[in-house]
Amino acid sequence: MAIRLNETALRHARSLVRDGKVDRDERDDWSEDAPSADQENDFIEKEGWTEYRHWHLGIDDDANEETKEAYSFPYGDFRRVHRCAVISLESRAGQYDHDEIRDAAKRLLDLIDGA
Repeated sequence: MAIRLNETALRHARSLVRDGKVDRDERDDWSEDAPSADQENDFIEKEGWTEYRHWHLGIDDDANEETKEAYSFPYGDFRRVHRCAVISLESRAGQYDHDEIRDAAKRLLDLIDGA
């Protein structure tokens, strides 16, 4: 498994923050705010895999790109960036030595907090 930073998703997240499409929720809210498996499936069915990919900062080039397995480190709910999601993914990326993703999440969090 070779997870790398999804640069396209990072650009998408930055654009959303600059457009004010951000939820400045609390650290532990992501467990409640994260899309359910059914919501993810509905989104994929309506919008496709390319759009789904844009909502995850991690991408696994070894996985089939038309499976959820290929995408990790979600940062939002398919409408807005969630501050709590960025905090959560920054922590998890650091735990598992995905330094590039961790650092990108930190910069995204700085953008959220400065916006």
